[in-house]
Amino acid sequence: MPLTEIQIRQAKPRDKDYKLTDAKGMYLLVTKAGGKHWKLKYRHPVTKKERKLPLGAYPEISLKRARQKCDEARRLLEEGVDPIDQRKARLADSQEAAANTFQAVADDWFKTKMGGKSESYRVRTKRMLERELYPYIGSRPIAEITSPELLAVLKKIEGRGVLETAKRAKQAASLVFRFGIAGGKCTSDPAAVVGDQLKPGRKRHFAAITDPVGAGKLLAAIDLYEGTPTVKVALKLAPLLFCRPGELRALEWSEVNWAEQRIEIPAEKMKMREPHIIPLCQQALEIIRELQPLTGRYRYLFPSPRGGSRCMSENAVRVALRNMGYSNEQMTGHGFRAMARTLLDEQLNERVEHIEHQLAHSVKDANGAAYNRTRHLPQRTAMMQRWADYLDHLKAQATGKNVVPLSARKSVESEFV
Repeated sequence: MPLTEIQIRQAKPRDKDYKLTDAKGMYLLVTKAGGKHWKLKYRHPVTKKERKLPLGAYPEISLKRARQKCDEARRLLEEGVDPIDQRKARLADSQEAAANTFQAVADDWFKTKMGGKSESYRVRTKRMLERELYPYIGSRPIAEITSPELLAVLKKIEGRGVLETAKRAKQAASLVFRFGIAGGKCTSDPAAVVGDQLKPGRKRHFAAITDPVGAGKLLAAIDLYEGTPTVKVALKLAPLLFCRPGELRALEWSEVNWAEQRIEIPAEKMKMREPHIIPLCQQALEIIRELQPLTGRYRYLFPSPRGGSRCMSENAVRVALRNMGYSNEQMTGHGFRAMARTLLDEQLNERVEHIEHQLAHSVKDANGAAYNRTRHLPQRTAMMQRWADYLDHLKAQATGKNVVPLSARKSVESEFV
């Protein structure tokens, strides 16, 4: 006799599980723990083995809904389809589809290909994927994404006026699609044909002060900066080391080679993926020694105020320059590199290959040999000291001082005046 709602509600747990039979092979299993679960008993259409199909739990699945699901399963059996086999196939399809979404493939690409990149580059790339691409195509099967669909996403970015971001999003998407092609997740790269539809990005030049007078005034302003001690030290070291801002703020105490008086940055932290050496002039050594009591117990020379496990924010130097009165169009953290590149060449007549190697640019010599960290190291070491002495001279001129501190090598005054 078919079940009623009253029977189901009044069914109480017993010492053992028991069944309340409905019709067409459907029954309610009442467990000793008090659970009530709908089941359908049937025989496989081919093997004829008895099977039990779960239809859901009561009261989430009502009697009426359970009977509907029972009828649906019975119709499949009449067509020779086992409902449990079909459910497993659908689950496998949904799991495969979930593994083949753009976000799933992009996450796999990120884990596989980005491990050797710098921390700052990984963070920027991950943020760009999460903010610009995932909200629109992240849940889409990667094989179904078309060029017009991707272009629409890139146009949204472009519409905010951030042309470079749109370009980087297109480049990252292309890398993901190509990774997907290699892994059999998709067959084409929709990003490959959308480039002509995007506005050309404006070539960005980092603002920099490259004239001697302006450089002297900036150095004098740094000496008067009243911000936190770590940020002030970063500002003072930026022109002396002229490494990339991300490399500066991520410097670690383990990378300071006191015996050789230099900083040794490993390849994984460098843009060109090559280890880099920064010879330390006497001025830089003195500044770093003064910093050691403040941050020497941490991993980084410039730890984050939010915790010593992280380095200083990428905005710290930029904000400090703004607070000193230098706009983003006048000077940036990256601008110290342009300052050094220009003045070392035009004012100190240093050899270009020495400058380029110290900037960690990929430079090949006359024999085609690429950059390596020790090339021209003695010459670069001497150049870095001359550079520091020259900066002291510019600062002295800007402040009207007649006495300039002597370097460990020679008098700045006699060399530059």
